[in-house]
Amino acid sequence: MEAVSPRLAGRAAIVTGGGHGIGRAIALRFAAEGCALTIAGTGGERLEATARELRERGGRAQVSLTDVADETAVERMVEGTIAEFGRLDILVNNAGIAGPTAAAVDVTRDEWDRTLAINLTGALLCAKHALPHMIRQKSGRIINITSVAGFIGYPLRAAYAASKWGMIGLNRTLALEAGPHGITVNAIAPGSTRGERMSRVIRARAQALDKSEAEIEREYLDPTALKRMVSEEDVAATALFLASDEAASVTGETISVSGGFRI
Repeated sequence: MEAVSPRLAGRAAIVTGGGHGIGRAIALRFAAEGCALTIAGTGGERLEATARELRERGGRAQVSLTDVADETAVERMVEGTIAEFGRLDILVNNAGIAGPTAAAVDVTRDEWDRTLAINLTGALLCAKHALPHMIRQKSGRIINITSVAGFIGYPLRAAYAASKWGMIGLNRTLALEAGPHGITVNAIAPGSTRGERMSRVIRARAQALDKSEAEIEREYLDPTALKRMVSEEDVAATALFLASDEAASVTGETISVSGGFRI
């Protein structure tokens, strides 16, 4: 029987927010398929721990301390990837923050600006500096991590929702611009994803609404078909598909990984 080659063998990727959560799960899945990785973010200890885990599993990985809202830092991250691996094939725009849990009238300008800067402007800056390399190669994959919050009105989460709606518009626009160069651009919209961030969101929402955390969790689960949260690995599996040759004709799409979320 002929051996099956790893799906991402010989390719190099940047995963922003790669030290924990969904970003870490994506990095681990890509590395298992032969991809070299730059994992980027601002949490040095977590990034180093993930990079060490990748190397222990036989992968190639480097860390880039990068605030994606800082264009100079983003440019340095991309150039560092090219210098280390000789190419850049995949960009995963995963870096993001939850932003404030408050009514829109109580959100400060600083909270709004920081949420949009990281969640949306950061994705634009990463794409801006990655695309020239992909265009020269006449190939590439950009995967944007948005949220089901990009499909709905989301009381008490105005900044986050706006950033995720914006990501979907950016995703479709980049797909049209990059398509003629053989580059695909797609988004993944996770639903409630079990992990540290979701726990913090539930806790903050429970406090804001004077409800129990169990009540808030049920409010997130009731609109789903599966009546459960998704896992970080579920999202990573979809990212692997979009990064692979199997998805060569998929672009401009936003794929919901949400357990069948409907509202």
